[in-house]
Amino acid sequence: MRWFRLLLIVALLPVAPAAALDSVAAVRARLETIAGLRVESGQLLNGKPFFVLWYAQPTDHHATGGEQFEQRITLWHKGFDRPTVLQTTGYMGTAGANAAEPTRLVDGNQLNIEQRFFGRSTPASKDWTKLDIWQAATDHHRIVEAFKPLYGGKWLSTGASKGGMTSVYHRRFYPADVDATIAYVAPQDTVNAQDSYVDFIQQAGTDPACNEALRTLQRNALYRRAAMLPKLVALRQTYDEAYGSADRAFEAAVLDTPFKFWQYRTQSSCLLIPGRSATDQQLFTFIGQIVDWSSYSDAGVAPYRAYFYQAAAQLNWPDTSTGTTWLKGLLHYPEASAAPAALKAPPKHDAQAMPDIDHWARTSATRMLYVYGANDPWSAEQFAPCPQDCHTYVVPAGNHNATIAGLPTAQRTAATDLLKKWVSAP
Repeated sequence: MRWFRLLLIVALLPVAPAAALDSVAAVRARLETIAGLRVESGQLLNGKPFFVLWYAQPTDHHATGGEQFEQRITLWHKGFDRPTVLQTTGYMGTAGANAAEPTRLVDGNQLNIEQRFFGRSTPASKDWTKLDIWQAATDHHRIVEAFKPLYGGKWLSTGASKGGMTSVYHRRFYPADVDATIAYVAPQDTVNAQDSYVDFIQQAGTDPACNEALRTLQRNALYRRAAMLPKLVALRQTYDEAYGSADRAFEAAVLDTPFKFWQYRTQSSCLLIPGRSATDQQLFTFIGQIVDWSSYSDAGVAPYRAYFYQAAAQLNWPDTSTGTTWLKGLLHYPEASAAPAALKAPPKHDAQAMPDIDHWARTSATRMLYVYGANDPWSAEQFAPCPQDCHTYVVPAGNHNATIAGLPTAQRTAATDLLKKWVSAP
């Protein structure tokens, strides 16, 4: 009977409810076992633990004994047995628990990573030579290695725009870190001197009159430069650290207007474009609504200066002036919309970085899902399909906010099923 008494004792022992294993305190206790991780805060959001974390990273992964900085991470915890989504922003981290679309679709945990040299994830030395795609990918690699002992389920990586680019770069250098990648509206500008952005914009939408109206808007604004420029100066912004002068910033904004119009607007906004009879103020106000005049000022550029550095150094950038025959004779600074124009001292350009990424994407990538918007200028140059289990979806009439949810029903179902298959496969 001794065995019976033992079974009875075991049966009567208290068992911690599943919820207790995933309480804020319980999850925090396990997070605190990760070397180099600092827990800033933890709370319940929508019934699930949400944490702001800081992870110690070397400024230079080639010299790990040197300077370190803390990289900001947020974790929205759903369960240690759930899939985990590594969301790379490419910029500053998100402020709260905003679930990315893949996180919602697979009901997973989410790690949101602030990019090095953005926000507070900036080394004290501010040595931007350590801001390259390999250094950032190695940040993400170390984070995956640190968290995988706790989160042993399937891993997906995702990001939108520059965040999507960043997730692809991570896979290029550390292909086994995650099981699959979903990159949204992520351009792949392989050869900087061979841009197709301007040509793409001229074909955006289904109404040629809309793009003619945007060309007319640009011509009118530049014809009226003498009247428009004082309106920009009156905003009391400075341009010395960014574009060098209000005049150069003005031209950059005018060049960017059709690009940014199709980036975030839809064809329904075409009726709002001021025509030839518009007043100076109407032109100025509309362009400001599209591009945000302040984003060309020193204060507006400052939070994104690291992006302009990366674009000039490795990522490449869209050229919105070449091919603009309708602006012949009106441009004083045709280079004004290029990424280096926002930097006083642009870095040396690495012309091999993007061809290397392109070669990997074409020949070695696997389990990649790309989502683009049909009218989004950033879709003009896309990542190439890869040879194994790679999929590209284009949202009809979509812009830079394109998502799986915006796809036609059959494609939306296929893409959703694909994600679920990737996290459930053995």
